[in-house]
Amino acid sequence: MSALPELKDAALTLDERVAVLTFKRDDVRNALTGTELTSDIVAALAWANASPDASVLILTGEGSAFSAGGNIKTMGERAKAPPHVLQQNYRRGIQRIPLALQEAEIPVLAAVNGPAIGAGFDLANMCDIRIGSTNAQFGETFVNLGIIAGDGGAWFLQRLLGYQRAAELTFTGRIVKAEEAKQLGILLEVTAPDALLPRARELAARIAAKPPLAVRYAKRLLKLAQQQPLAEHLDVCASFQALCHKTEDHAEALTAFFEKRQGKFKGC
Repeated sequence: MSALPELKDAALTLDERVAVLTFKRDDVRNALTGTELTSDIVAALAWANASPDASVLILTGEGSAFSAGGNIKTMGERAKAPPHVLQQNYRRGIQRIPLALQEAEIPVLAAVNGPAIGAGFDLANMCDIRIGSTNAQFGETFVNLGIIAGDGGAWFLQRLLGYQRAAELTFTGRIVKAEEAKQLGILLEVTAPDALLPRARELAARIAAKPPLAVRYAKRLLKLAQQQPLAEHLDVCASFQALCHKTEDHAEALTAFFEKRQGKFKGC
């Protein structure tokens, strides 16, 4: 098994091909600024891409919040820097998260245990699947503080919900609770708080039980399909399918199907 990266403000575990990254800065409600969580998230994603042992990554928060986004208590002090310094701070700081998640090769599941506000909401939206507990809340609240989503939140939110709903949430900065979040399509499921992580692991395990290379290729196709013309996308599909046909896991999947048993996949 590949060695886990050393993290400062988060903990990473791996069990049965399911990795769990837990934010451990409940003292600041798992804020992404003023902590090492941004670097930890980026490091965990880089590890997952390179690790043949990981098939799914779950993101969740320890304590009362998933992530409060930016640390409001330090926001005023950070804003004293000149504009060009602020711009570079975003590019070298929190903007590394959307770029890393966009390049993630394995499915990323957000298990939203509590409020996901501002950049915390955007972080959840960058994931492939979101489930939340009844304590989950969401808010694209930047406008309430006279700022905008500097982490690319506008790009992700309208792709998830469509322009009109993204505009309403962005312009009002209102808070959406768990049940409404499910109705809007932010959440796939809502669970009791103590059932959240078990349910996330259950869903992740179903994905992890599939041929690992096929899952990675499927993830890449879903991302590419968001930006490619159909003809170009079909050409990539043909190439990826040709590679899949030559894997040992494909042969094992066929054998398991005819033998009416679960496949035993190796990721090769």
